[in-house]
Amino acid sequence: MNPPQAASNLALTRPRKSLADYAEAALPKIVLGPTLIVALIFIYGFIVWTGWLSFTESRLLPRYELAGVVQYINLFANERWWTALKNLAIFGGLFIFCCLALGLLLAILLDQRIRAEGFLRSIYLYPMALSFIVTGTAWKWILNPGLGIQNLVRQWGFESFTFEWIVTPGMSIYTVVIAGAWQSSGFVMALFLAGLRGIDDSIIKAAQVDGAGPVRIYASIVIPSLRPVFFSSLIILAHIAIKSFDLVMALTGGGPGFSSDLPATFMYTFAFNRNQIGLGAASAMMMLATVMAIIVPMIYSETRRHRRG
Repeated sequence: MNPPQAASNLALTRPRKSLADYAEAALPKIVLGPTLIVALIFIYGFIVWTGWLSFTESRLLPRYELAGVVQYINLFANERWWTALKNLAIFGGLFIFCCLALGLLLAILLDQRIRAEGFLRSIYLYPMALSFIVTGTAWKWILNPGLGIQNLVRQWGFESFTFEWIVTPGMSIYTVVIAGAWQSSGFVMALFLAGLRGIDDSIIKAAQVDGAGPVRIYASIVIPSLRPVFFSSLIILAHIAIKSFDLVMALTGGGPGFSSDLPATFMYTFAFNRNQIGLGAASAMMMLATVMAIIVPMIYSETRRHRRG
């Protein structure tokens, strides 16, 4: 049989695709297509639009004539922007550290198969179900010197006790750390607890047979095995810290003055309250650059490590 005849016979024996087969093959594209289009327009499209506005002299209304990097020069000449960056470093560092430390500690405690584990896990996870607006409002009452902790302790007889961080310019940013860590630690605990439950028990039992104590087991075996969880938690927490807006607005409003400003509140204030859209767009692009500067090297490092492994 010559090759053309063989190809013809193969084509005749091959089953023809029905309309249902084509519909089934096209279904994922039909389902995901609108989502992809919406994401391209309302996420990446608006990123490009914001980036363009950051190079214009837009004020109350957008203007599209390019004016160079004048908005970025004005941004870094603004004292309030430097305060926001300093507060972001303080808030971000302490927020991430506290959430990781508390989340890991709570996960280790729950991993001991204690009684009422489900009840305790629900209590620790409950704050994550609240919005940052609710969290900020609740902690604003708790930290209010005339209503909250200070007033309560003084009623107990400790008249000299003071806890006025929320109205103290140099300490107000730390109240944002307290509220943020309270809300997010339970979520990090859930991630760590899932990681702990995924570790092979045979490795731990072998270490126990060799005489390793609990501290040595956790330090040398368990915690190093949680590297992927640390990586995921760090990315999520860094993203939350950089874009934090509603928590600050509800808790301190950026004050006293602008002592607890973060880049997100700075952007909102100048873009919408002070009618400086160009300056607000420049600050938004710097926030995006900060996110990319943190996340991209971490993802690259983790991907490279997996390839080597």
